[in-house]
Amino acid sequence: MRHVIGMAAMALALGACSGERGEEKRASADANASGFVPPSVTSRLDYGSAMDRRFRALDRDADDFISRAELPRRNPRRLLALDRNGDGKISAIEFSEGMLARFDRMDLNHDGTVTSEERRSAGAQ
Repeated sequence: MRHVIGMAAMALALGACSGERGEEKRASADANASGFVPPSVTSRLDYGSAMDRRFRALDRDADDFISRAELPRRNPRRLLALDRNGDGKISAIEFSEGMLARFDRMDLNHDGTVTSEERRSAGAQ
């Protein structure tokens, strides 16, 4: 009888330990899941539409040009590089063509979509 009671006590003790380990594993899994960002895929059409909306948001005076005064404070040189004719403002066509060229550079496998991995790779370059 003592043997059976001893085995039962040992089983309870092991169960308690594994329960603690199980909770640790669960907490670790929950922490990993909370930081999970699913991979994204953006088509060229969706990207172009988003960039058109971005142009309209930047063109505050709605004259179909982004002037120096309308440039965002952060990284204005990158947008000024889109001004191909050097007139000091970015037309809707210059912006669209420049942004689609950027998309094409990010689309490493040239399948018409950019995945989050391709976006990260392009950002590293």
